[in-house]
Amino acid sequence: MKLNERSLAFYATCDSPADNAGFLYKRGERHTAYHRRWFVLKGNMLFYFEERDSREPVGVIVLEGCNVELCESAESFAFAIRFGGTKSRTYVLAAESQEAMESWVKSLSRASFDYMRLVVRELEKQLQEMSRGLAGGCGGSRELPGPWKPKPSGLEQSRDRLPPVPAILPKENGCAVWNNVLGAARLPDASGCGGHDEEEGSPRPPPLPPRRRVLNGETASAGAAVAESPSTFWRLHEQYSREVARLRQDWQQKRRGPRP
Repeated sequence: MKLNERSLAFYATCDSPADNAGFLYKRGERHTAYHRRWFVLKGNMLFYFEERDSREPVGVIVLEGCNVELCESAESFAFAIRFGGTKSRTYVLAAESQEAMESWVKSLSRASFDYMRLVVRELEKQLQEMSRGLAGGCGGSRELPGPWKPKPSGLEQSRDRLPPVPAILPKENGCAVWNNVLGAARLPDASGCGGHDEEEGSPRPPPLPPRRRVLNGETASAGAAVAESPSTFWRLHEQYSREVARLRQDWQQKRRGPRP
């Protein structure tokens, strides 16, 4: 792998969020002495600096094809990063506390792309199982495992089957009568499970208001007799107007009191 030193130095010191950062003790490759270094973990790259405010990292460890495990060492809270191969180097690090050691071991174990690949496969498997479970819950249909796609709702599927609404609705007493529309039917269930649809041609119109209900024994002539004509309405208006005027006059006289 070819690595550009300037790009690595910029990536190590830029403002991008780090997965973990802190001081660790690193054992030297030739000498067994431990040196305190500032470590920064970004993605699958572990940078280490001489000091926390250093401008450039001293080195970088690419965390691919390695195992992170605890090890015995003169220092407490030690762990090692081991790579496969006979000539590969093993990095021995030590934390300052048990909590810091556990945090670093967990972060370094999850930093490689191999681990991310396993996580993605597991999530895809769970997503396929969920999609098959949703498909089996509506009608018990079985589908082959594949990428999950949202199912269209029942309203979208039956958009073309809706009855046409006339431009001018029939009216009675100035109000539109919806139950007289030809071909009116109840909208289909929008839940997407069409296992209990009603028979076509037998819609359920909304109930009529109480003033429109007619008993079984009545005829059309009786309904016509009840209907009020304009002359009847005029006579009632005059009668109630005179009654209101009389009551208003009596109220005004009582308010003024008896005349002397």
